[in-house]
Amino acid sequence: MSAVSDLEFFVALVRHGSLSALAREMGVTPPAVSARLAQLERRLGVRLLNRTTRRLSMTHEGEQYLSTGSGLLSQLQELDRTISSSRATPRGLLRVNATFGFGRRHVAQAIAAFHRQYPDVDVQLELTDRPLNLLEASYDVCIRFGAIPDSNLIARRIAPNRRLVCASPIYLRQRGEPATPRELQQHSCIVLRENETAYGTWHFSKGKRHETVKVHSVLSSNDGEATLVWGLDGQGILMRSEWDANPYLESGRLKRLLPDWVLPPADICAVYPQRLNLSAKVTAFVDFLEQFLDDGRAWTSGG
Repeated sequence: MSAVSDLEFFVALVRHGSLSALAREMGVTPPAVSARLAQLERRLGVRLLNRTTRRLSMTHEGEQYLSTGSGLLSQLQELDRTISSSRATPRGLLRVNATFGFGRRHVAQAIAAFHRQYPDVDVQLELTDRPLNLLEASYDVCIRFGAIPDSNLIARRIAPNRRLVCASPIYLRQRGEPATPRELQQHSCIVLRENETAYGTWHFSKGKRHETVKVHSVLSSNDGEATLVWGLDGQGILMRSEWDANPYLESGRLKRLLPDWVLPPADICAVYPQRLNLSAKVTAFVDFLEQFLDDGRAWTSGG
């Protein structure tokens, strides 16, 4: 067996979680899968899995093999897709998910231009207040921000995007401007409730210094547009993505605060499942969207 074949076998075994489950998918017996695993471990000279009658658990060497091996497989698969998709013609139904704000302002425009170039692709765009589970909802591509924790997905960065802390001059005239992240605790803040984890907790860094601030939330919403309206109205200090806040920063309706401090990045990513034969329509759309955002991106020009 080749090293690539061994990697694919081990990744599939860990994903299925048991010898019998993988055996059923491969159409072989569990002893055959067990023998294949033993052969792999003999070749490497280490034990990769601790196995009992009920469960499998990875050894330290197994975790290393899986982590590094998955990355190598993804690179090989991407290379195969790049070569093979160049001959394919994008066609069929493409299902895309994005959040309301960015989806309305940028993704919808990109899809209109994409459809003019690829008329054989029918696009179905679904906008939601938060990203959906791509695998469960059967989307081809999701547009997301920041880190993607799901290892079963491929996240391709298609545009840079920073998170910024800002406020209206109306608010700053009344309350003054914070000089440090810690001073935010003495201010009224507007919080976007994206999830219940670390609600109202903002993380700042400046070189090797890190500060975590629990802000006082006077207004909060699960909708970014609503928090922006409140910020422009002078209700408090808010954190917004650069793509959303930059037009107001350039017009002077908002002012960026604490410019020497950095918040966790929120780069824009196209996310899709790890599939060996990624369809030409997905590849074409992600390539097109990256170029579209690069050509028309105004939000990195200031702020």
